[in-house]
Amino acid sequence: MPALPKKGIDVVTFGCRLNTYESEVMRREAESAGLGALAGGAIIFNTCAVTGEAVRQAKQSIRKARRENPAARIIVTGCAAQTEPQNFVAMDEVDLVLGNEEKLKANSYRALPDFGVNDTEKARVNDIFSVRETAAHMVDAIEGRARAFVQVQNGCDHRCTFCIIPYGRGNSRSVPMGAVVEQVKRLSGNGYAEIVLTGVDMTSFGADLPGSPKLGKLVKTILKQVPDVKRLRLSSIDSIEADDDLLDAIATEPRLMPHLHLSLQAGDDMILKRMKRRHNRDQSIRFCEDLRKLRPGIVFGADIITGFPTETDAMFEKSLEIVEECGLTHLHVFPFSPREGTPAARMPQLRREVVKQRAARLRAAGGAAYVSHLAALAGTRQSILVERDGLGRTEGFTLAAVSAGAPGEIVEADIAGHDGIRLIAAPLAASVA
Repeated sequence: MPALPKKGIDVVTFGCRLNTYESEVMRREAESAGLGALAGGAIIFNTCAVTGEAVRQAKQSIRKARRENPAARIIVTGCAAQTEPQNFVAMDEVDLVLGNEEKLKANSYRALPDFGVNDTEKARVNDIFSVRETAAHMVDAIEGRARAFVQVQNGCDHRCTFCIIPYGRGNSRSVPMGAVVEQVKRLSGNGYAEIVLTGVDMTSFGADLPGSPKLGKLVKTILKQVPDVKRLRLSSIDSIEADDDLLDAIATEPRLMPHLHLSLQAGDDMILKRMKRRHNRDQSIRFCEDLRKLRPGIVFGADIITGFPTETDAMFEKSLEIVEECGLTHLHVFPFSPREGTPAARMPQLRREVVKQRAARLRAAGGAAYVSHLAALAGTRQSILVERDGLGRTEGFTLAAVSAGAPGEIVEADIAGHDGIRLIAAPLAASVA
């Protein structure tokens, strides 16, 4: 991390796309509170709590930031700050700890305490479960990003036994549909060709709104009312909650990108039950099969946890097999990390070396599937959203090297091959959208 100038705000973001969106809100609110005028500048850490490793990395970055910016004011917020504020309060490097609700309000930054405050003044973290609504926070841009993220939902009503996130985000609450549409219009009007809808449990969108609209209705409404948006993408979804309108939109709307990242977590029914998931193995496989019939060529990614408590070799093999059975190509593999306060942390734990070995095997299977996916795209024509440094993403979210187009532009290209990591694209003449 480079040293800051004497004044200014730097926001360091960990974790999910929702955090990325919220970091832009935080930057704006902190600026309006005058934080950028402080001598020495300010660094805000927007943390993630999904794994113990994510928390460790945040603490490491905070310590490094203090060494390199001794005069800066350091503020820590996000899910890790919400779930374990005392651990950040105890850090001498930290000046202020804010909860997930407080971080989005300018007043939280205006009341920045003086150096040497006691722990009570240092932490401002309220009960996240007392929050009943998610306000619409309009942003004009997402710094450093070729695509823009739009929050549609926050929190989660489910209690998967491994997951600490509901305690960092609270119960599910939706952004009103009209506000989501207005935010998409705003970002599209500012030149973003691709908008990504994001949330904690996005397929639960609308249950708390009048009329209980579902995610599919929101998607169709956006595509109808914002004709200028070229690409609309969904972040992680729970396949068991996918509604009929959403499936219809996937089948019929070319501007809805043919890529879904699924919250599968495991491929064995007993482990899924012990995780308190709401789907089983067969439902996951059928969902992917049905979607391929609706949208040939659709690409699937997934989150899968290895080494969940009580997972046997045979159970793990089921997770390995589901990579092929669901046709997964973009895998996020998480070695199980016990999070204090969750039921799974109290279950019989596997040895760490077993957990790591299984994670390595699953990553290898995912890597092989990804290379096969790259090979299958050779000789095809793809629309690529240019991101940076000559790289971009296809509609199926596959990484591609492309020599034409500025960040944020969509380039039509023929795929000449791949290097095992990315597609090698040859842009067509006058193809920039």
